[in-house]
Amino acid sequence: MGTRRWPKSERLAAVRRAVEEDPFLTDEELARRFGVSSQTIRLDRLELSIPEVRARTRRVAEGAYRQLRAVRGREIVGELYELQRGVSALSVLTTTPDMVFEKSGVVRGHFIFAQAESLALAVIDAEVALTGVANIKYKLPVCVGDTLVARAEVTRRRQNKYFVTVRTQKKGREVFRAKFIMVSLDEGSGAV
Repeated sequence: MGTRRWPKSERLAAVRRAVEEDPFLTDEELARRFGVSSQTIRLDRLELSIPEVRARTRRVAEGAYRQLRAVRGREIVGELYELQRGVSALSVLTTTPDMVFEKSGVVRGHFIFAQAESLALAVIDAEVALTGVANIKYKLPVCVGDTLVARAEVTRRRQNKYFVTVRTQKKGREVFRAKFIMVSLDEGSGAV
């Protein structure tokens, strides 16, 4: 896509579609994708009335945080950007030096798990819930500075149990996968 020469009208339409599909795309990423400078993308965004990535993500995040039930916003590990209760959710975590093992520089697994578990709690439609079962798989190492994008999906619900799959990626590659059974403790929801 980056080597193609885009006529301006086509590029503008493609930039609009790209940002609608992924509001987290930076000007630099869009510039690489369309083979133009970051300044050209900024001008394109202005012409299309598309705000910068920080403003786009803040707007998306505000709506997601308002929907939380089983956890509070400060309990989410990472930043919550999408939430459709009972269906799906997305969070982003940028790893920091305090998250890694000193010797290897690899992020400790409990940070990756915590992002996934807090997202699984956020996505279920319950006031009070806990993790009943977690089946996890670490697939690739994560290093300091990596940005982790976790997507949760409720795959099934049976009485007070929610079956949630979380997939975590860095740069489009899956680094972690978890299958959770989340249990609602809401009154009348049944026993654990």
